[in-house]
Amino acid sequence: MTRFPAEWEKQSAILIAWPHKSADFGHHLDAVEQTYSVIADTITQYQPLIIVCHDDIHQQHIQKLISNQGDINFIFAPVNDIWVRDTVFLSVAKAGVISHLNFLFNGWGEEYQHQHDNILNHKLLNVKPFKGKVHKDIDFILEGGSIDSDGIDTLLTTKQCLLSPNRNHGLTQAEIEQQLLESLGVKRIFWLDYESQSGDEADSHIDTLARFCSANTIAYTCCKDTNDLQYTSLKYMERQLQELRNHANEPYHLVPLPLPKPIYDEEGQQLPANYANFLIINHAVLVPSYGDDMDSIAVARLAECFPEHEIIAIPCMALVQQYGSLHCMAMQFPEGELNSLTEL
Repeated sequence: MTRFPAEWEKQSAILIAWPHKSADFGHHLDAVEQTYSVIADTITQYQPLIIVCHDDIHQQHIQKLISNQGDINFIFAPVNDIWVRDTVFLSVAKAGVISHLNFLFNGWGEEYQHQHDNILNHKLLNVKPFKGKVHKDIDFILEGGSIDSDGIDTLLTTKQCLLSPNRNHGLTQAEIEQQLLESLGVKRIFWLDYESQSGDEADSHIDTLARFCSANTIAYTCCKDTNDLQYTSLKYMERQLQELRNHANEPYHLVPLPLPKPIYDEEGQQLPANYANFLIINHAVLVPSYGDDMDSIAVARLAECFPEHEIIAIPCMALVQQYGSLHCMAMQFPEGELNSLTEL
């Protein structure tokens, strides 16, 4: 039986794509690279890291910025964007074998250039540690940030993203469900209804809204400020989460994650800063921080969800300027999937 592992399960590596001057960060690039350096140095304290970069010159530049290079493997490949959560393989397990699933990517609904991102996985298959691994190309558009797994048989997602006509136009909800059931081995799909907000260019990705922390616990973005533009939508989502039932037919343990004060870009558009975009690695959880009073509250609440993990706040003000955060920029691979990492 096919199973879509949960993010908190043992991992063999994390993959990121290092930002480049040709990308969209503009004059924020130096600040973004500082953030990436902190993230890279943090991850390599716990597990191997794979960095996708442009070429040898780019690799040498990166190596000057990071401290611990012993557990880092570099892969050369062009990318349009660094948000690999949505472009790199999803991993499923069947009979003890991990398989790479290569879904189509269309630039978040044809909003952005994506010619390199859509073929990135085929580039990865030509190099270690991916060469020779089991993979399957799937003729279906799916972004990793749009779904979240409990590691058993349940998927969280949003109608606004997966049912968007700019993704898999012409497919009904039932047909999309069938594709997810067949590809990922899930048996239950919880469809949240959440209207996209200002600065959300991915059409309500679930990894900014609600995340499984265990098979019985969901951490979710909440808002208590009735004047906030997101208040009504988040309150409605909260009621939907309260109606969900776990495998014991009991309500989930729901952990609210507050919003930081609104953050705006230079053009006055509100940015999608939140704490649900945390990244789980081996023995640690990396949590976005924004220099806000709510940072410590989010860290404390996630510490309750992950009592056996170290909770580490990572400054993400620079990342969110390009409408993403920690979870968006990284993809994990389950234990046993990339054994050749130890041979490089």
